[in-house]
Amino acid sequence: MENPFKYSDTNKRYHTFDYYVKHRFGKKVVKVGLDGGFSCPNRDGTKGVGGCAFCGAGGAESLPLGRNEGLPPSLDLQYEQGRARLAKKWGNAPVIAYFQSYSSTHAPLSVLKELYERALSLEDVVGLTVSTRPDCLPRDVLEYLTELNQRTVLTVELGLQTTFDETARRMNRGHSYATFLEGYAALKERGIAVGVHLINGLPGEDREMMLENARRVGALAPDLLKIHSIYYRKGTALEKGFLRGEYTPMSLEEYVFLVADQLPLIPGKTVMERLTGDPLRSELVAPFWTADKKKVLSLLDRTLAERDIFQGMEVDLCKMHKNHGDISLF
Repeated sequence: MENPFKYSDTNKRYHTFDYYVKHRFGKKVVKVGLDGGFSCPNRDGTKGVGGCAFCGAGGAESLPLGRNEGLPPSLDLQYEQGRARLAKKWGNAPVIAYFQSYSSTHAPLSVLKELYERALSLEDVVGLTVSTRPDCLPRDVLEYLTELNQRTVLTVELGLQTTFDETARRMNRGHSYATFLEGYAALKERGIAVGVHLINGLPGEDREMMLENARRVGALAPDLLKIHSIYYRKGTALEKGFLRGEYTPMSLEEYVFLVADQLPLIPGKTVMERLTGDPLRSELVAPFWTADKKKVLSLLDRTLAERDIFQGMEVDLCKMHKNHGDISLF
């Protein structure tokens, strides 16, 4: 079957991030991760302590809620080092500054403005991505994000992980699916691009539940989507459960076949920014296949080709047929 959606310049059967940036900016663009010293309401006592069951203890938490000590002194250095690493492969490509550690809107507005504005002033930065939780979007922050969206390419990435509240409680997420939908709607109403993060293989979820996660998120048609398998990291609650024999990780094949069935449920216009995790080997407890990104993506590409699957083929083709008075898929 020929891909009718054309969201790739290669043999990929899904809407790649490379395709998105090349068509959005006209050239290759890279993301440089920055740590703004944020904490998380699920760690500092605002919502809870200990964090999510899958969240490790690493990362900077030097800027607790309510404390404004200015810019983390290492912000410029982080950028320089991150850019130097990427330059070995991509040269001096334009950069999207990416605040990715913990909840990057969980601080007073004055702190956010200082950090974000500094990031946008760095050499060759052409966009900003902020990773956060849906319960960390107070009105003043939403108003500032709306203003930022008028002068840069802004994406707000919301951690969802699962649409099932029972799973979220088990993972100590500290917010419901309804809260996510409220945060998502607040951003979309303001014209802000939204990325969503899902995790496959969370304890207690079977294959049908994971397909339903994709189906529900697909119905929202987010601008970007990240999917990866759960992996057990040192120092997490999940590690303890795994070592006690309470959890069985997905196999590589189970994960790839699941993603192959999830992709048809995601509209073709949604950018699949990530389809596998990228854990640090030094922190990884299991499953070890998650550390081999190339192997995972290679098997996924082969599976999609063998099964003649494209992203969005279920929802997009069905919509096309409905528009022509035919509700059948084929």
